[in-house]
Amino acid sequence: MGWVTAGDYEVALDSGKVVCRNAAGRQLKSVPAKLADDPAVVGLRQLAEWLERHEQRCLADVERWMVRSLPVPLAVLGRVWPDPAWQSALRDVVVTGADGQVAGFLRDAGAERGLGLVDLDGDTVRTAPGLVRIPHPVLLGDLEELREFAVELGVEQRIQQLFREVWHRPVALDAEGTEVADYAGGAYKELRFLHGRATQLGYRVRAGHAVCPVLEEGRGTEARVWVGDYDGYEETETGPLQWADPAGRVLKLGQVGPVAWSEGMRMAATLYAGRDIEDEEQAA
Repeated sequence: MGWVTAGDYEVALDSGKVVCRNAAGRQLKSVPAKLADDPAVVGLRQLAEWLERHEQRCLADVERWMVRSLPVPLAVLGRVWPDPAWQSALRDVVVTGADGQVAGFLRDAGAERGLGLVDLDGDTVRTAPGLVRIPHPVLLGDLEELREFAVELGVEQRIQQLFREVWHRPVALDAEGTEVADYAGGAYKELRFLHGRATQLGYRVRAGHAVCPVLEEGRGTEARVWVGDYDGYEETETGPLQWADPAGRVLKLGQVGPVAWSEGMRMAATLYAGRDIEDEEQAA
C-alpha cells in the first residue's frame, strides 16, 4: 500500500508490519519511538492486526468446510477469490466432483469463469459445478498418490488437507463398544494446562469434555474426550474418547462415520501428546 504522512516521516504497511521512511526517502530499520502514538501509525497497526485476524478466520472457515463436509456454492468462491486472504486459504485445495472423484487442485475461481483446476494429469482445466466440494482427506482413497503428486507439483496448502493426519476405523473393531482408550491416561500436572491446550488447538471445552463437532452426510456427531471440570490447579488426565449424537446419546463405535472417527482420534491424540512426559519418565 502507499505511504502515509506521520509528522516528518512517512509510514506504510509491508507484509503485515509498519515500516517508516524519512523525508529523504530512506527507509529506517524501525519506526521511531516518538511516532508510536501517531494516528497514522496506530491506524496501520490496527489494520495489520485486523488483516491477521481476517486471514486466520479465512483459514478456519475453509478448514470447517472440509471437516464438516459442507459443499460451497461456486458463486461464493467467486465472490471471495479476489481477496488475497481467501485466495491463500483456498489455493491448491483438492476438490471433488459430484461423484466424489478428485477433480484437481484449485487454482482459480469465478462465478462466470468457473473453477480453474490442475487435474491429475497436470493439465489446467475449467469446470463450473454448482457446488464445490472440499473433501476430508480420510475420504480420499488415493491419498498417498495425491500426496506424492502434490509434492511433484510443488503444492503448498495453507489448510491441513492432504497432509492432515488421518485415522481409519479398524476392521477388527467391537462395533458394540462405546469408547476408545488409545489416548486415555495422559497426565497433566494441572487441569488448566489441559484446558489451555484444548483451547489452543481450537477445541471447545464443555461440561468437562473437549469436544469436536462434525457434520457428516447431513448428520451431526460430536467427539468427546474427558479433560476434567474441577479446580484448575489439580492434577488431571485425558479420558477415553466417545462420540455422541446431537441429543447427547453416546454412539456405538459401529455407528461412527469415517470423518467423525478420524477427527475424534486426531483430537484425542493431540491432547495426549501434550501430557507431562517428565512424570512418565520418573515413574519408569
